[in-house]
Amino acid sequence: MISKDFTLAENTKERSRKQIELLESPQRRLYISLARTQAEIEEAQRLRYKVFAEEMGAQVSGTGGLDIDGFDQFCDHLIVRESGTNQVIGTYRILSPTKANEAGGYYSAGEFDLSRLAHLFDRTVEVGRACVHQNYRNGGTITMLWAGLAKYMQIHNYEYMIGCGSVSMSDGGHAAASLYQKLQDDYLSPIEYRVFARNPLPIQSLRTDMQVACPPLIKGYLRLGAYICGEPAWDPYFNTADMLVMLPLSRINPRYAAHFLK
Repeated sequence: MISKDFTLAENTKERSRKQIELLESPQRRLYISLARTQAEIEEAQRLRYKVFAEEMGAQVSGTGGLDIDGFDQFCDHLIVRESGTNQVIGTYRILSPTKANEAGGYYSAGEFDLSRLAHLFDRTVEVGRACVHQNYRNGGTITMLWAGLAKYMQIHNYEYMIGCGSVSMSDGGHAAASLYQKLQDDYLSPIEYRVFARNPLPIQSLRTDMQVACPPLIKGYLRLGAYICGEPAWDPYFNTADMLVMLPLSRINPRYAAHFLK
């Protein structure tokens, strides 16, 4: 895909790669970058397949042990490597406003009616397909990914980040319904940012009184200052209940802003 601003876009993308590559964690021997080649994108897709298909049992598309869908070609792929082995151990994909237009919309629009957010789209990036290798699921790897996302948004002057936060439906959805019930009082977005699930989780038919732990990714978003923008949707392919999470950069908790927004 070649845009009208191809040279400018490529120069900006290369600058963002170089600046993001400055983010590294010598203590944990991790470093982060944007994928430069198709081979690097496939490394991220291979990790995604391992986590989503092999561990979680999701019905992913793609062949040869790769998780591939139609949005990948439009996305930037953020990857964390372990410097000793050079193995990709964490990844996020990022869909910019321009590329979302080329793709026909955001991925999350397939799960939610995003009409109330439409006026923000020119300043909004969507993140998704977040996963970390099971041997590296610790705060350090997640912190690297978030620092990379924050740097990406700063470089391109984006103001909002959206994405789906997922909860397993392995118990039929009771944990997801209980978690939403627990979180909505403190973290539900203002009504003007509310979205509506296309395939809603039937909360009224599920238990909402269970004591459940918030998944680390969602907990991290909320600590940063994110909203939950409405009731969960059921994703039958991943068998998860997904909540649309929205993080305005202006709401990032000052405790974390000094670390991520340098």
